[in-house]
Amino acid sequence: MTSKVTYNGDLRTTCEHLRSGDTFITDAPVDNNGLGQAFSPTDTVATGLGSCMVTMMGIKAKGLEVDLKGATVDIKKHMAAGPRRISKIEAKLVLPSNVSDKNRKILENTALTCPVLYSLHPDIEKVITFHWEL
Repeated sequence: MTSKVTYNGDLRTTCEHLRSGDTFITDAPVDNNGLGQAFSPTDTVATGLGSCMVTMMGIKAKGLEVDLKGATVDIKKHMAAGPRRISKIEAKLVLPSNVSDKNRKILENTALTCPVLYSLHPDIEKVITFHWEL
């Protein structure tokens, strides 16, 4: 098993990564009867995309001897109704400017082939931008 999710009541869960024991909580969002005091389950999906892209870039950057430390990904998730679902995820990656054009292309391609991106439903619009400005 990878993880265990426990329902705590009041639309809150505790999610445990079994190998490390790390945990985080989720809350239903305010617009869906929740308290909105933590990531919602759909927030974790959208955030997972950003985390996956920058992690994959980090793996590739090691081999290229490029330091991406400090890079960030700003995520904006959009919801739709009927059925309630993620309709769009915007990801703005802000990366170090001292990376060559050749390595930028390699790293951008790496981000665009991350497993989470391939796992998202094709109906979810993905808007991904790269800003080499750190």
